[in-house]
Amino acid sequence: MTSPILLAIEDLTVSFDGFKAVDGLNLYVERNEVRVVIGPNGAGKTTLLDLICGKTRASSGSIMFKNTELTKLAENQIVKAGVGRKFQTPSIYENLTVRENLQLSYPGGRTVFGSLFFKVTEKVTERVREVAGEIFLSDKLETSAGLLSHGQKQWLEIGMLLIQDPELLMLDEPVAGMSVSEREATADLLRRISNNRSVIVIEHDMDFVKDIANKVTVLHQGKLLAEGKMEDVQNNEKVIEVYLGH
Repeated sequence: MTSPILLAIEDLTVSFDGFKAVDGLNLYVERNEVRVVIGPNGAGKTTLLDLICGKTRASSGSIMFKNTELTKLAENQIVKAGVGRKFQTPSIYENLTVRENLQLSYPGGRTVFGSLFFKVTEKVTERVREVAGEIFLSDKLETSAGLLSHGQKQWLEIGMLLIQDPELLMLDEPVAGMSVSEREATADLLRRISNNRSVIVIEHDMDFVKDIANKVTVLHQGKLLAEGKMEDVQNNEKVIEVYLGH
C-alpha cells in the first residue's frame, strides 16, 4: 500500500556561522494535503523551502520525499524527482507570451539543449491549454507576460510549475500584493490542484491561510512551535504570544 506520507522531514538542522536557522525540525506532509507554514520573520520558513529544494544544504537530518533522500541530490535532480518551487518574486519571461512561457516550462523544453530540439506537438499544445484554463489565463495566451497584472504573473508562474506535474508544489507568499478577488481565486486554484498533489505554502495572510490549509505548522526560531488545524493554532497560547498577538 502507498504510504500516506509524501514528505518526511526528520531532525533537520542547518547552521549559518553557528546560528541555527532550522533546528531539529520534524515535519510530515501527507499526499494531497495543503500545508501552510507560518511564523514571525526569521522563523526559518523560507530556509525550510530552500532545504527541501536543494538551494541550501542541510547540516544534519533527513528530507525523505517518497523513497528518495533529497539532502543527497542536486537541485535539478530534486525537480526531476517531482518537487516544484515558486519563489516570492515571480520568475517569468516577461518578453515572451503566456503561451511561450508555458511551452518553455514543459518537460523537455527547460534546458538550453532541450529547447534547441523541443517540438511543440499537439500533446504540448493541449497541455498548455489545459494549464492556462486552470490558472485563469485562457484568454491571455497570446499576451506578453510583462503586460499581466501582478496576480496574473503569480498565476503564470504557478502554471509553469504545474505543467511539469510535480507531486509536491511549494509556494512562498503566493498572494502577497494581490487584490481580494485574486486572493479568492488563488485559494480556489490551490484547493483544486491539491486534488492530485501536495502543496506547501508560506503565508502571512491569515484569512487566506484559513481558506486553504488542511494543517498549519508554526515555526519559531527554526523550531516547531505548534501544529494542527487553523482554529487550534489560533487558540494556542504560545502561538498568540510569539506571533498572532503581534
